[in-house]
Amino acid sequence: MKNTRTFAGGLLALWLLSTTPSAHGPNDPTDPGPPEAVGSDHFDPTLLAPYFDDGGAVDLWTSGRPDGHAPIGVMGDHTHALREIMLSYRFMVMDMDGMRDGTNNLSNQDVFDDGFAVTPTDMTMEMHMFGLMYAWTDDLTFMLSVPVIRKKMNHVTGTGVHFQTHSDGIGDIKLSALYKFWDQDRQRSHASLGMSFPSGSIDEMDTTPASGGNDVQLPYPMQLGSGTFDLLPGITYLGESDDWSWGAQASAVVRLGENSNHYTLGNRYDLTGWGARKLGDQFSASLRLNGYDLDNIHGSDPELNPSFVPTADPNNQGRTELDLLAGINWYGRDGWARGQRLAVEYGIPVYQDVDGPQLEIDWVLTLGWQYAR
Repeated sequence: MKNTRTFAGGLLALWLLSTTPSAHGPNDPTDPGPPEAVGSDHFDPTLLAPYFDDGGAVDLWTSGRPDGHAPIGVMGDHTHALREIMLSYRFMVMDMDGMRDGTNNLSNQDVFDDGFAVTPTDMTMEMHMFGLMYAWTDDLTFMLSVPVIRKKMNHVTGTGVHFQTHSDGIGDIKLSALYKFWDQDRQRSHASLGMSFPSGSIDEMDTTPASGGNDVQLPYPMQLGSGTFDLLPGITYLGESDDWSWGAQASAVVRLGENSNHYTLGNRYDLTGWGARKLGDQFSASLRLNGYDLDNIHGSDPELNPSFVPTADPNNQGRTELDLLAGINWYGRDGWARGQRLAVEYGIPVYQDVDGPQLEIDWVLTLGWQYAR
């Protein structure tokens, strides 16, 4: 009897694992593939437990659990099974308040004493991120993201006049390929390579007290894009046990060339790691550390006066930062909710070292919805 159950379990496991398109190809309508492919958002390896002698869990990684995806603030964290599609929406808010130089806080007067006529006091950035992922094979997933951005920055002049500038519109569209190259013992890794396209405006304008009612070019932080094609390399590691999951990701934004306004935004290098705990079949909680280094701008926009306001100085844009973020995730398992996820993540900086004077970040919030089928 044991041999029969072991043989049946082996056959079932082989059937679930046989999702590669080598026999038919990714677009062959005669090959529908297994309905619950390994690694998909719907596959639960614990369903195989009764077919094995010890009745225990099977050592297969799966995203079909509440902590099967990384915290919602991480992009490109997972691949999908053959022909699986995922739609996503994220709403992200970043709040900045107060000025800083290096690791020291600055008052408005400190900025004026540095020779600037205007200083920013606070800024809010909101982003709506629309995403699409499609698995061409079990190992290769494509990812598209389209951001819509809104920015508001408040200022005060040396004579005490307060004013606000704003910008909004589409940001830089990103397209990436994610290739899974390792998958065993409930762990997996994939590499990613993408391109950011210069669809975001670098010519946003608004009025200021010194502009005489005319629109003038806004400083670098108020623009919506880079103005250049940017390379997006990355690598991600994932692991899980029965009740825990963890992961790490290294990624970068490498600017290619100079934009039409004669400058190049600084390269950015990110490293993040997280751990998550299942809280039943539908909920999980996560904790994440995210560190990044952002270079200063090379070149300068001739329309900007770098001595007028710190945000117009290309040498006041770099920063090194470490953030601590906590998240809650919900995963739908049945009926209308099957394949859907809701998540929230909130973070604060624990370390900031900026090339200033520059606004400091107070907090970041991300809300998200994902649906895979």
